[in-house]
Amino acid sequence: MAKKKRKMPGLNTSSTADISFMLLIFFLVTTSMDTDQGLGRTLPRPPEDEDQNNEIKVKERNILNIRINKDNYLMIGDDYVTVADVKERAKVFIQNKDNKPNLPEVQMKNIEGIGQYPVTVNHVISVQTDRGTSYGVYFQVQDALVSAYNELRDELAKEKFHVSYAQCTKKEQEAIRKVYPQKISEAEPKKYGQAQ
Repeated sequence: MAKKKRKMPGLNTSSTADISFMLLIFFLVTTSMDTDQGLGRTLPRPPEDEDQNNEIKVKERNILNIRINKDNYLMIGDDYVTVADVKERAKVFIQNKDNKPNLPEVQMKNIEGIGQYPVTVNHVISVQTDRGTSYGVYFQVQDALVSAYNELRDELAKEKFHVSYAQCTKKEQEAIRKVYPQKISEAEPKKYGQAQ
């Protein structure tokens, strides 16, 4: 007696494409992507044609030089410091409470909503890195500088308006920014120790 060969039942693959598509959507929605770190900066408007040839001269006392080498060592002026020191040193520089001659020039300004207040109008914080400086240290320094400005603004808001800077009105925040304008300059990275 001859055996009949059994037929294998066919596999229904009509919904395979739908299932694959749904799995793809699921993994796209549930997977997190690494995001790049960055700094929020508002760039100044480009200079007018007649202003491009004028050089800005800044007195040395008005500049706080921060340098970071390839080994991530920090210097403020001629002193080696840690990242933890940057914020306090920046606050002392920006504020110059006692009008010391080695810190920025202080001018009395009449600011709407605040009145007469001492301001270091011409101060600039210059950050210079080496091409080998790590991004982590660079971001920590930038964060410390922004924190210094934020703390000074918050202290002034509490002194003058009895609320935090974030709770101030737009006009009050604008007045506080006139007292503590954020002036951070980033010099082009250099490669120290080699001919350029």
